[in-house]
Amino acid sequence: MLLAVVAALRPPPPLVVVGPPQTVQTSNPLIGVHTRLTDEVEEWKVQRTLQMVREMGAPWIVEFFPWAYIEPRPGQYDWSHADMVIEHARAQGLTVIARMGWVPDWARSPETTPTMLEADAYDDFAAFVAAFVGRYRGRVNHVVIWNEPNLSFEWGYRPVDPAAYVEMLCAVYPAAHAANPDVVVLGGALAPTLEPPGSAAGLNDLLYLEAMYEAGVASCFDALAVHAYGLGFPPQADPAPDAINFRRTELLREIMVAWGDVAKPVYVTEAGWNDHPRWARAVRPAQRVAYTVDAYEWARQEWPWCRCVAMWAFRYPAPLHNYQDYYTFVSDDFRPKAVYLAVQEYAR
Repeated sequence: MLLAVVAALRPPPPLVVVGPPQTVQTSNPLIGVHTRLTDEVEEWKVQRTLQMVREMGAPWIVEFFPWAYIEPRPGQYDWSHADMVIEHARAQGLTVIARMGWVPDWARSPETTPTMLEADAYDDFAAFVAAFVGRYRGRVNHVVIWNEPNLSFEWGYRPVDPAAYVEMLCAVYPAAHAANPDVVVLGGALAPTLEPPGSAAGLNDLLYLEAMYEAGVASCFDALAVHAYGLGFPPQADPAPDAINFRRTELLREIMVAWGDVAKPVYVTEAGWNDHPRWARAVRPAQRVAYTVDAYEWARQEWPWCRCVAMWAFRYPAPLHNYQDYYTFVSDDFRPKAVYLAVQEYAR
């Protein structure tokens, strides 16, 4: 009885009205953020997040649409959450880059993780991507195929395999384009790492991209997705094969050019700096603010081949209570941080 009374006294959820279409006002069309709405349940919070992205002056978002959430059983789709996110993103005038991955139980071997995609499920994954891009044709025209396949834990906790990733990408590519000829298929999304060949943790992203080209990837993607974390370095720091910094992106671009892929653009789908007070790879809060704004400006001025720089991460649905919270632009209760206000001022 008491529970029934408490439930009756609980206020109803806020009424959410999509409203008329909005337009992002910005001085830099490359500004983007990774929104992390995958596990955000309440619609008003989805709407408020995306409103704040627009108000900051960011035209781009990267959002994760897990295969396991949308197709929990073969051929049975639940589009409800994806529909909601995409409807609100379009209402705010945002361009969505959809990240594809996360394998359902039925498409992988028992006692494996959702990052395990084996060759006999490539066609199933391709069918899911095709269903997604077909459903959202004209609304979502950019998809990232997998996340950081050069790290073992993102490749099913097994040795990374550039040739296998290329085989998977080449299965997805024609299926996606058959469903939406205008879709931009982004390959790569490689983690910046210095891991040498044979490492159990992963493989250097430069070596991995070379191996992708050697395996014949050139005809199986339309653009390269890049992760460009700055760690302790300012965004202007010179790139070097033995350094992880923002401009490491330029070394990946050089590999593309060397393989004749000069016409393909680059999308930075993760980047950023962290200002945790006790993390060894963090920077001071004022540095994070300056580095973030300078990175957006560097890409605008110096990278004509770059279409977007999406910083990690705009907001989490709940605090993680670790250093990851210090990547965000907005707290879980929608309080803007200094970096949000600085980017907003810059974008205006």
